[in-house]
Amino acid sequence: MEIDNLTPAELRVWRAFPKGEAVDFRTAGDEDVADGAEWDAERTVRASVLRALMLNGPQEDGEIPALKLAGARITGVLGLQYGTVDHAVRLSHCHFDDVPLLYGCRLRQLNLSNSVLPGLTAATMRVDAVLRLTDCRVNGPVRLGGAQIAGALFMDRAEITAVDAGEPALQLNHMTIGDDLWAPGLRAHGEVRLNGATVAGSVNLNDARLSHPGDIVLDAQTLVVEGDVHLRRVHTFGWIGLRGARIAGRLDFSYAHLSNPGDAALRANSSTIGELWLRKGPRIQGTLSLRRAQIDDLFLEPEVVPEEVQFNKLVYTSLTPQEPAERRLPMLERDREGYVPHAYEQLTAAYRRIGDDRAARQVQLAKQRRHRATLAWYGRLWGHVQDATVGYGFHPLRACVWLVSLLAVGTVAYSLHHPPPLKADEAPHFNALFYTLDLLLPVISFGQEGAFAPQGWYQSLSYALVIAGWILATTVFAGVTRTVNRQ
Repeated sequence: MEIDNLTPAELRVWRAFPKGEAVDFRTAGDEDVADGAEWDAERTVRASVLRALMLNGPQEDGEIPALKLAGARITGVLGLQYGTVDHAVRLSHCHFDDVPLLYGCRLRQLNLSNSVLPGLTAATMRVDAVLRLTDCRVNGPVRLGGAQIAGALFMDRAEITAVDAGEPALQLNHMTIGDDLWAPGLRAHGEVRLNGATVAGSVNLNDARLSHPGDIVLDAQTLVVEGDVHLRRVHTFGWIGLRGARIAGRLDFSYAHLSNPGDAALRANSSTIGELWLRKGPRIQGTLSLRRAQIDDLFLEPEVVPEEVQFNKLVYTSLTPQEPAERRLPMLERDREGYVPHAYEQLTAAYRRIGDDRAARQVQLAKQRRHRATLAWYGRLWGHVQDATVGYGFHPLRACVWLVSLLAVGTVAYSLHHPPPLKADEAPHFNALFYTLDLLLPVISFGQEGAFAPQGWYQSLSYALVIAGWILATTVFAGVTRTVNRQ
């Protein structure tokens, strides 16, 4: 490009480039970059001029060239497909008339902070340092799929709006980020796609507002993060997908508002997570699905659990905060799949690990009662008998109460009316207490039952005591067997 063809604004940028000096066309600190389409020629720079500088700009001995431009209107398409830029590029507070095309290019560093763009196409781009999109406003898709960023990606307070409902607003799928993905306060109107991305540091989406009602709002399936994923105070309208994600540190949804009524709000199936925090926020509006997930520390407050969950084959080492079983059991009863034995076993194991055997027994009792509802009528009947007599083996003292009560009834009844002996000359002395014990205990014999023959109502009472004794013995045996098997 001949330098004679440059406008005064472009000439100023051209001369500043070799020394890495900044050019700032801003006239006021509070001007709105969205009005950049109305800026006059005094602050307008053609994209072709910037392209020429970045690819083959002038240099001076002993100086480090860099493109540092602020407050400019950039006209035309900034096309750098497959190009290599060896200098730092900062185009902040700029208004782009057309979508920059950076597909497959390589840059040392790129800073587009506070700029307004109609979109950004930079898939498979490589950045040797950091990429900054801080406070950017983009009225179109940001395509960064497959990009490689050696440093961090900054998108704090950026606002991205998808013009086409069929295309994600922010495409970070299969990206490789060598440091953090820093995007607190991000505003995305449309899908944010992070599936297959790898982040060596942490992901910060605190205070983000992600909206894609009725559809996926954050697709982070098979995402790999070596640090933490912070989603504190996030507001989502749509569902979050984390299937197969691997997060070494903490996935933090503290104070978050997750809303997708009528469908899943959070799906983290088959994921591997160091810590999952769901706390201090309102109840999730939509289904919470953690099927087949493996979590070291699950921080789940009962108040956050939605009306419907999916916990089948969920595995966790510890469950916090420590809550009584009465507060934890309702969330298992909300499982979309109905009775899920594995969920009860996991909760039991969590209580046993902290030494709360009473809560563990409560969970196991609730499991038996829930299982009873799935049986045929005769199974349910026998279950009610076991529950009433010994609490499925978890309340063995209840059998003693029944035994003492029946023993008292029989002793009083037969003390008032002695049954006649079968053989008067061979019968032992009648003892109402031991006669009742003979009826109640099917194994032990005191020689009383076979020597006397009650009649009428007292005979019916003896049959009832015999049946009750067998039921008690059977239920106690079943309860003891169940307890031994658990050990």
